[in-house]
Amino acid sequence: MGTVRPRTTPSVTLAAALAAGALIGAGGGAATYAALSSGKGETVVRQVTVNNAQPTSSSGNLSVQSIYRLANKGVVEITADQGQGSGLVYDGNGHILTNAHVVDGASSISVKFWNGKSFDAQVVGTDASTDLAVLKVNAPVSELFPLSLGDSSNLVVGDQVVAIGSPFGLEGTVTSGIVSALHREMTSPNQFAIDDSIQTDAAINHGNSGGPLLDAQGKVVGITSQIESNSGGNEGVGFAIPSNTIRSIASQLISNGKAEHAFLGVVLRDSSTQTGAAINQVRQGTPAAHAGLHAGDVVTAAAGKHIISASQLRAVINAHRPGDTISVTYTRGGQSHTVKVKLAARPA
Repeated sequence: MGTVRPRTTPSVTLAAALAAGALIGAGGGAATYAALSSGKGETVVRQVTVNNAQPTSSSGNLSVQSIYRLANKGVVEITADQGQGSGLVYDGNGHILTNAHVVDGASSISVKFWNGKSFDAQVVGTDASTDLAVLKVNAPVSELFPLSLGDSSNLVVGDQVVAIGSPFGLEGTVTSGIVSALHREMTSPNQFAIDDSIQTDAAINHGNSGGPLLDAQGKVVGITSQIESNSGGNEGVGFAIPSNTIRSIASQLISNGKAEHAFLGVVLRDSSTQTGAAINQVRQGTPAAHAGLHAGDVVTAAAGKHIISASQLRAVINAHRPGDTISVTYTRGGQSHTVKVKLAARPA
């Protein structure tokens, strides 16, 4: 897959394989591999602190062998022009879930099932903000083995997980590990945050993109999407989009062909001096700008909820729809202010 040149700074990369093995430089940073040779694959992962995580029971866990037998028929290999990745059967209507970056810009897509049968696929919808896509194949019902989505909010660090996919085109490959961390923050292909991402040490390589991450009961708790690596290969630090995000976005894509996200129009960080979400930048012409918010303001409440972090404010915004009006309380110069903000639709 091309020459790998180790760098001193790790990069987080989209985990799909390139048939041509292209190496994409990331201007002054570490090398980045991407599903398509577009140069859009560089991403960032941040650690996010979340309080009050709830433990879950480990009783009734299946073996890796049992999980594989349960789920393998629902995992597919996706070939899109020169790119290759993985996916999963979502329902009995022929809908397939994968990463948006696996099929981005593709004019021809085929889906190969566990038994080697292949079908042409059409894109139902993509959402670059969460790196998710829904495809549709006209396959007989007898070929479709839908996988069930689990509840990613029930995961705890140390839980067993299993990944199934087609790394380097080796379809039906299973790897196992644990949940290494929760509430990571990935950056999507269009530079928005994917919150509550799952970190795992289950081996994920180029070609695993879009495949399922399964819990110990064989339910899909994530879709594998990115890896962090000096070498470009698996180094035990992979990331998956959580199933609770998948559930919401997939239903919108199937219904409307697109997913809508509410948009405030700010760049956020956790405040270093107080609890809240500090505004680094207010984008021109956005709801935040119209409401008079400025860089340096610290948001302490939104839509009636106390805000302690940037990720929590994003979660509040994401829980609303474009056109909703919410209250936003912020501090500036030691004074507290509250304004009404009408949320817009997130730009592509």
